[in-house]
Amino acid sequence: MTANILITRHDKIGDFVVSVPMFKILKQQRPELILYALVSKVNFEFASSIDFIDHVILYDKDNLQHTLSEIKQAKIDTSISAFIDTQLAWLLFRAGIKQRIAPGTKIAQFLFNQRLTQRRSRVEKREFEYNLDLLAAFDSQLQLEYSQPLLTFPKSASDAVICAFRKEHQLHSSDTIIAFHPGSGGSAEGNLSIDDYLLLAKSIVDHPRIKIVFTFGPDDQDLCQQLSEKLDFKAILYNSSGSLTNFCLLLSHFQLFVSTSTGTMHLAAASNTATLTFFGENRVSSPQRWASVSASEQQHNVVLPAPYDRDQYQSIETQLLEILSCADTH
Repeated sequence: MTANILITRHDKIGDFVVSVPMFKILKQQRPELILYALVSKVNFEFASSIDFIDHVILYDKDNLQHTLSEIKQAKIDTSISAFIDTQLAWLLFRAGIKQRIAPGTKIAQFLFNQRLTQRRSRVEKREFEYNLDLLAAFDSQLQLEYSQPLLTFPKSASDAVICAFRKEHQLHSSDTIIAFHPGSGGSAEGNLSIDDYLLLAKSIVDHPRIKIVFTFGPDDQDLCQQLSEKLDFKAILYNSSGSLTNFCLLLSHFQLFVSTSTGTMHLAAASNTATLTFFGENRVSSPQRWASVSASEQQHNVVLPAPYDRDQYQSIETQLLEILSCADTH
């Protein structure tokens, strides 16, 4: 039976990526359903490029009346909300959606008519697993597993992105690209200093065929300037100012992505790129909660205290060399 299903995750990049398995599982196992995504502006173009999402509605915080109108026009039968607040709850209630599924959290839960007690602050599961439990509340017969990589894109588009990148930076097709992303987006608790990102990259710069890339988001320009002034070896500084989709495509061609736990890491993991990720000591910021959607063997997660000491830095450098050594033997 055909039905229109709205899955909502209207916050940051990484938060949306860890909700994407919900769409993939639902589309693969219930292909008759029409899937809508309600997302924030930063994720709108990216969500629209995912082939197992049928329609995308913008959560326009500056014009919620227009968002409400779009939801009503979609004639949604069921909404499943991976994250809620009062504005979202009121929006879905006013849209007249008959079945509204959400975590039983915050006062906003009382505007939903099917609530699942999760207590995510206990960190008993990873974020994407909590999201999948909401999916099971919609259909208990679903198998809550998905194939890797989570996201794939047309080969022509993927090839075009990496070919343009290699041409611009004079890289050979045989070069291995290792990326470092020093920025945190203001949300990560565990991270290396700029000096240690440089030191870590420098530790592998002499490896044959390895090319170093430092990536920066739109809000990282001051950080990019600071790093460029300290850089004393050959490396590419890449500013991601285009679409999230193209950035995700580019990340899929990197052998390893090194960063703190931030949205960009989740973008890399969406294509199952190997990651070396730094997490804070706080349990709600830990890999137990925010490990990525990639295959477990592709994840190298490090809990990093603040401040960290030189022994802890050295263990990260050793782990990086081990990761590259294992990759060379395969």
